Amino acid sequence: MARFIDRLSARLNTVALWGAIIAVALMVVAAGWQVVARYLLAAPPIWTEELARYAMVWAGLLGASCAFRAKADPALFPAMASIAGARGLILSAIRGTGVVLFITPIIYYSLFGPGFNLARGYIARLAGRSAETMDLPMVAFGLAIPIAFSLVTLHLAAAFAMRLAGSGNEKERT
Repeated sequence: MARFIDRLSARLNTVALWGAIIAVALMVVAAGWQVVARYLLAAPPIWTEELARYAMVWAGLLGASCAFRAKADPALFPAMASIAGARGLILSAIRGTGVVLFITPIIYYSLFGPGFNLARGYIARLAGRSAETMDLPMVAFGLAIPIAFSLVTLHLAAAFAMRLAGSGNEKERT
């Protein structure tokens, strides 16, 4: 079961990494076009800045989930990942608890509003709004938040499952 979760995490991590790469490329193209249109054509389109901003959000959040899986995110105690045995498992559980305490409200409020109401959650509220300069629903941009943090949750579960299964050092998984 641990290997299945880890493989799923790895596959979705690959998808997220490609998504982040595409988002960075889109951001660069949109910002580049903004510069060319502003300074060479004297007619900057109104949508390029907004597109670049939303692409940056997707790139940053998807990239952060990939960094979490690769253990390339900032850590208070990076040597903890190399500690084996029961002590390492306890330290992983403590780290995981901190991550879950941080992520749970983000995912919860992305989906639900007050009173466990789906219609008042962040995503539902974005569904009724459109981007200012592009004819796209804001939910297309807001989904980056619960998707990225759900990926982090999956990566955490995979790392913990692999540690429980005794598959060695967490740093070896990529």
